[in-house]
Amino acid sequence: MRYVTTIGDKEYAVELLEHDQVSVNGEIYTVDFEPVSGQPVFTLLANNQSFEALIYQDEEEWQVLLTGTLYRVRVEDEREKRLRAAGGVSSVQTGQFTLKAPMPGLVVDIPVAPGDTVAAGDVLVILESMKMQNELKAPHDGTVTRILVNECDSVERKAGLVTIE
Repeated sequence: MRYVTTIGDKEYAVELLEHDQVSVNGEIYTVDFEPVSGQPVFTLLANNQSFEALIYQDEEEWQVLLTGTLYRVRVEDEREKRLRAAGGVSSVQTGQFTLKAPMPGLVVDIPVAPGDTVAAGDVLVILESMKMQNELKAPHDGTVTRILVNECDSVERKAGLVTIE
């Protein structure tokens, strides 16, 4: 099956081939992808490189925390993508967005304040989980309107952290 995967403003053509092979923009990768002990944590072995990722679905997108960076990922099969394009629906993210914790953790730092202007990719919150500090970043340009947590707060998965418009 073929999918169009969108991360930020970049699209990737992804095709699932044999049980251990995936084509991404025509380049074939040998992969092994397994869950870790019933958690939303997965190990990924791709072309002999090992990764660990926290992955969960949030409304219409997937949240993928990989190597300390949170990615918001939209996955559509080719048919869905064509239908959405025919309907004139834009994939550009604008408007109000509330950054949610992708996992339970401890808020280590909040390097922004209400009224700050941020660009896509700017760090909004640093969250410590599983002894790792994860930089949670803005998915699009905007202005910080609310900070919903304080430093040293313990938060649960999907807890609101920062709102930008």
